[in-house]
Amino acid sequence: MKIAVIGGGPGGLYFSILTKKAIPHCQIDIYERNKPDDSFGFGVVFSDETLGEFLKRDMQSYELIRSQFAYWDDIIVARDGQEVSIAGNGFCGCSRKTLLKLLHQRCREEGVNLHFEQNIDDISQYQDADIILASDGISSGIRTLYEKEFGTKISLKKNRFVWLGSTKPLDAFTYFFRSTPHGTIVAHTYQYEAGMSTWIFECSDETWQKLGFEVTNETDTIAKISEIFAAELDGHPLISNKSHWRQFPHVTNEKWYHNNIVLLGDAKATAHYSIGSGTKLAMDCAIGLSDAVIAHPNNVQAAFEQYDKTRRNTVEMIQYAALVSLDWFEHMDRHMQHPFYQFAFGCMTRSKKVTFENLRLRDKSFTDKVMTEFHQNAVIPSAVEGPAAFTQFKLRDLELQNRIVMSAMGQYAATEGKVSDWHLVHYGSRATGGVGLIITEMTAVSKTGRITLGCAGIYTQEQLVDWRKITDFIHHNTPTKIGIQLGHSGRKGAVKKPWDGNNEPIDLPWDLLSASPIPFHEKMPIPKEMSLEDMDLISEQFVQATKNADQAGFDLIELQAHHGFLLASFLSPLTNIRTDEFGGSAENRLKFPIHVFTEMRKVFPTHKPMSVRISASDWAENGITEEEVITIATAFKNAGADIINVSTGNTVAHQKPQVGRMWQTPFSDAVKNTVDIPTITAGYIQDIDQINTILLNGRADLVALGRPLLADANFVRNAQAYEQFEATDIPNSYKAGSSHLYPLKAAERKQTESMKKALKPKSNKI
Repeated sequence: MKIAVIGGGPGGLYFSILTKKAIPHCQIDIYERNKPDDSFGFGVVFSDETLGEFLKRDMQSYELIRSQFAYWDDIIVARDGQEVSIAGNGFCGCSRKTLLKLLHQRCREEGVNLHFEQNIDDISQYQDADIILASDGISSGIRTLYEKEFGTKISLKKNRFVWLGSTKPLDAFTYFFRSTPHGTIVAHTYQYEAGMSTWIFECSDETWQKLGFEVTNETDTIAKISEIFAAELDGHPLISNKSHWRQFPHVTNEKWYHNNIVLLGDAKATAHYSIGSGTKLAMDCAIGLSDAVIAHPNNVQAAFEQYDKTRRNTVEMIQYAALVSLDWFEHMDRHMQHPFYQFAFGCMTRSKKVTFENLRLRDKSFTDKVMTEFHQNAVIPSAVEGPAAFTQFKLRDLELQNRIVMSAMGQYAATEGKVSDWHLVHYGSRATGGVGLIITEMTAVSKTGRITLGCAGIYTQEQLVDWRKITDFIHHNTPTKIGIQLGHSGRKGAVKKPWDGNNEPIDLPWDLLSASPIPFHEKMPIPKEMSLEDMDLISEQFVQATKNADQAGFDLIELQAHHGFLLASFLSPLTNIRTDEFGGSAENRLKFPIHVFTEMRKVFPTHKPMSVRISASDWAENGITEEEVITIATAFKNAGADIINVSTGNTVAHQKPQVGRMWQTPFSDAVKNTVDIPTITAGYIQDIDQINTILLNGRADLVALGRPLLADANFVRNAQAYEQFEATDIPNSYKAGSSHLYPLKAAERKQTESMKKALKPKSNKI
């Protein structure tokens, strides 16, 4: 076998070492454009976990690398002179030049041929190779040559960054945040060898422009940054190495191989430096590709298929985490307003991979500081520092016993809009199960406002009476509060129940209404574009439903303005193409929904709060923008909304959401911390640890659960037992169960924490 490796970065070198070691008779040639001692950038970072993988794969490389690494266990978050150290984070740093030198040595020892100062733009000279490995970096010439075949996509992110070095010694990986009159600048810093540290400075493009930086003017960059970070540098100089300001390129490829060419490293996929995974990703993928080639030495295509199959999911997960981390830094001006320990906690948990429990196991003294500050600043301060999820919250005169909300979930079990014993048990059991606030399924304001024939309504006196039975049961037996989500299906109405056909129209659909005559999908009827008369009628129906909801004993009303239903159809540019005063700009698209809300607010008692649920992203091209979402949330706040329930998607059938754990929390974060209004978040939130993490880092004020509460009416009780939180609202008939549940959950938690500690890699510190 003959292999040509184009690009002599860590990934290509490590692949060559492992493959040559396993298949000694193969010929591997590495062609590098630069000289052997050239290096751009300063240091590289690895975690304990990555070093452990090196140990398993090639002891010689591991020993060489380990001997040159600076190791640290702490991460420091510093903001304008205030700082906190968080222990238990195993990392190590090494000079990039030193790493390359060590890998060069191992290549020579194994018989890999190294060729430096080689022109690698023309790959025809390598066509006799069985494998051409393109590891030629972010701007890969080979990938660019075949970008259609690879399906390459490159998007430049918003922030500006520059990579510098310094002689300043550092005891830990440190984030230095500095406020300037023009915005925040952060320095990502770490020491990688004695007397040398890496300093990556990052800021928004707006801040960069206002401070007058220039892309290639290194002298000016160093002068300005040295002044801003004078205290942090403590007299030490900054050092440049072709240190030009850039915007981070997010690189993805639909295919990782074409013919005999295969991609590796940044040529294949990039991960933002804020999670320190660029070189790690390249070397982990080098391991995966080497394993595949070793397994299929006589079948290159089979090797490439194995490489893609075994590595793609992991790579995409790392890229997703990196994008979430990147997003936090792109909005760091928004986070700077937070109290210091909340800010530091948000920085540590920004990618959602690290949670409150992770940090508590690493450094309890830090999480104790976070908890103390949270309780001191809570809407209802608490002297008892229990879990964040079980703290009280207040909206107008409504006090919630905890921060866990039951999300609106259709039951499709009503008859002629009337709720039944099913609903009494459904909502009643979640109330006795300890939920702080229940929000009912979308409840229609008219017969033709239903989504399905099984949807609940509150447009008749009989429906009101049946709802009253449920609210009375909850209020008489529990401290749980209950709100009703009032809505109108719009163009998404008259469909079958989900289990009979998802979004399929019923046999005899009623006439549908929407902002514009656009069907939800091709099988649905075309809705009528609403006239002024239609708007007046719908407004009256919402107002009457509001009065009915108050009479039915609901503590809160949530207006349904999400997921592409009637009011939401006005808000999104994908469903509103009107040319009158209700279309066009976000302000115009808001007019009818705001009118409806305002009229509802007038007739709902002033001591009772109102929520609005919106979709903060359509997950489709040319959909609603973040700026428009802020405009919408601000308008509802000004109209009297007390809280915004931030959802996303389901506006159009061709959406492509990026689903993952806690996936909608960044949208809640944006609304809460830009508009300065409380928010509810939802979206694949599965356990009490995630709930506490969201609350403590300030991404939401309340956390809504859907499917977890469908699966377990006693989710809250189990979570309280897991946290050993002594609930005072357990119904007398159920209290005896605590003597069984609390010891059981304590034992489960102890076992889980023991496993987490056991799985943590042993320190490689020397």
